[in-house]
Amino acid sequence: MAQPKPDGEPITAEGLKALEAEVEELQTGGRQAMAKRILAARELGDLKENAEYHIAKDDQAHLETRIKRLRERLRNAVVVEADAGEAGLDFGRTARVLDESSGKVQTWTIVGATEANLAEGRLSVESPVAKALLGHAAGDTVEVETPGGTRRYRIEELVD
Repeated sequence: MAQPKPDGEPITAEGLKALEAEVEELQTGGRQAMAKRILAARELGDLKENAEYHIAKDDQAHLETRIKRLRERLRNAVVVEADAGEAGLDFGRTARVLDESSGKVQTWTIVGATEANLAEGRLSVESPVAKALLGHAAGDTVEVETPGGTRRYRIEELVD
């Protein structure tokens, strides 16, 4: 498996593009919308007792904190490319995985923790399930300790 630098945060190239786009949107559109909101709230009168103004200022602080955190993630991001030539499941690769206890087949892509979204089939490389599956090939079965007990997963196919 391709390993990122120990001091970096692994991310896929697609995840990096999405992160850059989010930062750009917040720095431009998000800040502009917030400035308009604050201006509109200021026009409502006395700032000491203007709830809309105080809420908008709090929201502005949250926006700036979000931008700061996303910039930090960008600085620490290390793009890890999937190696489609590998026989086993690797970072950035997608697999169809059978949960043997439920009979349900999931399609998961192993991604960095910050781009994980289970509803979209993006499984964090730091999750116990991903850790157990990494390096295994199609046909392999692994056991994973989950909060609900031991689960058995079988890699049905490596998609890419």
